[in-house]
Amino acid sequence: MALVHLNQSNFETEVLHSDVPVIVDFWASWCGPCRMLGPIFEELSEQYEGKLKFAKLSTEEEPELASQFAITGIPAMLIFKGGEEATRIVGALPKPLLKQKIDTLLAQL
Repeated sequence: MALVHLNQSNFETEVLHSDVPVIVDFWASWCGPCRMLGPIFEELSEQYEGKLKFAKLSTEEEPELASQFAITGIPAMLIFKGGEEATRIVGALPKPLLKQKIDTLLAQL
């Protein structure tokens, strides 16, 4: 499954009405840690196909959505289940640690 790029018009359908949990990476092109996290996020999206949808939202292009979810620091990854925020992970993490956090969260959902 390819990464879903979110905007105001598809956020509700792709995230709030998704049949599977969704992890949304709030990022910006000027953010160094966001750029470091990008390839890791993309690699993990392939490992969780069918179990977790991976989506990216540019805080530069969609400041209203970032504000709506009180994003004050990036990168920030919010996990949604059933249209509600289940948890958030703030900051860039190495791949093994991010995978461990995702596995733990999925086990709880």
